[in-house]
Amino acid sequence: MDQPEAKQQKMSLDWEESFNLFEEAVASESTAMQIQAIIKVAQLSNYAPDNVLTRAVPILTQLLGGSSSPLVQEAAAYCLKCIAHQGDLDDRLATLIGQSGAIPITLRLLQHSHGGLQGVLVKFLWSIVTFGTHNRVIVVRNGGLEVIINMLGSCVGSTRRHLLEILSALVWLREVRRVITSPEGLQFLVEAVKFGGMASRERAAYAVGSLGVARSARTVLVDLGAMQALMELLREGDISAKLVAGNALGVISANVDCIRPLAQAGAIPLYAELLRGAEPVGKEIAEDVFCVLAIAEVNAVSIAQHLAQILRENDDIAKAAAAEILGHLSRYKHSVPFITNSGAIPVLVELLRQGSDEVKEKASGAIAQLSYNAGDRAALADAGAIPILMDLLGDDQSEELRNKAAEALISFSEDPSQRDRISEAFNITSFQDIHNRLAQLRAPDNNGEQMARPSRQMMSMEQLPWDPNIL
Repeated sequence: MDQPEAKQQKMSLDWEESFNLFEEAVASESTAMQIQAIIKVAQLSNYAPDNVLTRAVPILTQLLGGSSSPLVQEAAAYCLKCIAHQGDLDDRLATLIGQSGAIPITLRLLQHSHGGLQGVLVKFLWSIVTFGTHNRVIVVRNGGLEVIINMLGSCVGSTRRHLLEILSALVWLREVRRVITSPEGLQFLVEAVKFGGMASRERAAYAVGSLGVARSARTVLVDLGAMQALMELLREGDISAKLVAGNALGVISANVDCIRPLAQAGAIPLYAELLRGAEPVGKEIAEDVFCVLAIAEVNAVSIAQHLAQILRENDDIAKAAAAEILGHLSRYKHSVPFITNSGAIPVLVELLRQGSDEVKEKASGAIAQLSYNAGDRAALADAGAIPILMDLLGDDQSEELRNKAAEALISFSEDPSQRDRISEAFNITSFQDIHNRLAQLRAPDNNGEQMARPSRQMMSMEQLPWDPNIL
């Protein structure tokens, strides 16, 4: 009999009669008959109507907790696992199993199980926390976190992998993240970032990023290898995992001791790829992290080179993002003119001349910021920025472009070596208006301090748009 015929035969079963036979078998005193009937239900779970599976759940739960035969318990756990995978594209059956009392029974059995029974129980628990998100709360409130951590101390192989994935599901809960602060628990969490399915590793990475906000936990996580684990996920994960890992790494990089090691491990090219990607949040993450990593001069040099390369490519959105980051990095006072040396300035000037509207606005913002530095200002002048900036003062340009162009020209006007080049700008009304307004903003306040240029803040893990229920 071929597979389509076998499937058709199973679909045409008299399910009511089949269920009655199942009830009779499990009510018998024959262990062999009980196991045979349970396995039959497991095999038919892909085809059985939901109402039949729903009626089987309490019977199987009772066998799991009440049978004196480990083989019957193993069969019951296996069958419940199969049922948890079913449902009309929802978690109704998995949730039903969680509400049946099967979770505390499973946790109790796990503490004294071994061999085949232990493996099946772990896979069953994995299924109901993976396919039934509400079950995670039930597991935790019945001491499941402690059970999982204790088992991770000794289990290996596929059982360990399933335990790590269960842990990654549980740590999504805020109440779990508040208590999983011991070095042992955090060590297993870091391990969960490295091993398991991609969705599980992503959940673990999210938890690491959330916990890493606290300085004390961040230090422990770094010592346990969180940076390397997140780097690995950023390198090989799918786009969703890359975003979560990238943001978590950004949180970890707030530890000053991590800034150089993170770059040395190859983070900068990976964040440059996020900047090139299609996800807007990826560009925000890259911008945040680059602004942190650039605190170290050697990192700033490398970042500027990558940004200059992106400016030469064809993606206008990536170019705009790169230009904006260069504007932020221009505030850093390093011993070398890293932006000028990267070759970015001539490219920015060219984009200001013939880029798209969005790219022009971002390039003008970067040039306005660069114009505050004498060395960068000279490089801008040599690249022909001044006449282009003066052309942007016209009424046919956006207010944003006019303002940024005027801001840059004002910096040139305050430089004795450049002042003559922009004398014509003072004949333009819009430039005079902006000049007067910016002069007031730059004037010392009542304390004799000048206004500082705004700085950026890192995106928090809570701001990352991510589906916590991802499987």
